Amino acid sequence: MNLNVLCTRLGVEIEPQLLELALTHRSYSYEHGNSPNNERLEFLGDSVLGFVVTAHIHDLLVELPEGELTKVKNAVVSARALAGVASELGLGEFLRLGKGEDQTGGRTKLNLLADTFEAILGAVYVSKGLDEARGLVERFVFPLLEDTDALRENSDPKTTLQEKVQEQGKSAPIYETTFEGPDHDRDFHSKVITDGVVIGEGDGKSRKGAETEAAVDALAKLK
Repeated sequence: MNLNVLCTRLGVEIEPQLLELALTHRSYSYEHGNSPNNERLEFLGDSVLGFVVTAHIHDLLVELPEGELTKVKNAVVSARALAGVASELGLGEFLRLGKGEDQTGGRTKLNLLADTFEAILGAVYVSKGLDEARGLVERFVFPLLEDTDALRENSDPKTTLQEKVQEQGKSAPIYETTFEGPDHDRDFHSKVITDGVVIGEGDGKSRKGAETEAAVDALAKLK
C-alpha cells in the first residue's frame, strides 16, 4: 500500500501514521486486538465537513432560504455523494479491512467509503489545520454544488419517491429491511415495494441508510 500515491491524489501530504489510521476500519481493528481505528477521525472530519460546506453554501446561494440550504447541505454531505468522491479517489484500494469485511465487498460499500473520506478529512485537519482541510473540501466536494436543483431533489429520496409513486397512482412505498452480522458491525438490506412489486433495493450500515439507498435505486429506475 503506497500512501504517497494517495497523498498525490489528495493533493496534500499527511503524516503516514495518521493517514494509515484514517484508512483503518473497525473490522480490521476488531481482528487485531481492538487496535485503534478511524472512527474518532471520522467524527472530527464529519464536523469539519459540515462547517466548511455550510459556510460555503451560505455565501454562495444567497437567494435560498434556510430550509432549501439545509436540503443542499444534506445532499452534499450524504453518504452517496461522499462515496462518489471516495470512489473517484480510489480510496477502496487503500482501506485496511478485516478479512470478513473485505470478502463481503467492503471496499465498494457506500457508507464505508463515505466514512473513510471523512476520516481522511479529519486527519488533514489534525495534521495540517483548517485551511488545508478546507482545500480538500474545495477540490473534491464543492464541485458537487454545480447542480443545486438536482441536489435539492435528491436530499430526501424517500419523500421524493413517495411523491412520485403517488403521482403515478400507485400505493405508498413500503420498506422491508433485514440485517445480518454481529451487533458491532451489522449490514442492512432494504427492499422498497409498491403495489406488491419491488421497485428498488439498497444496502447500508443502518436501517435508515439502507432504506434511503433503496429509495435512490427506485428513483433511478422510475426516470
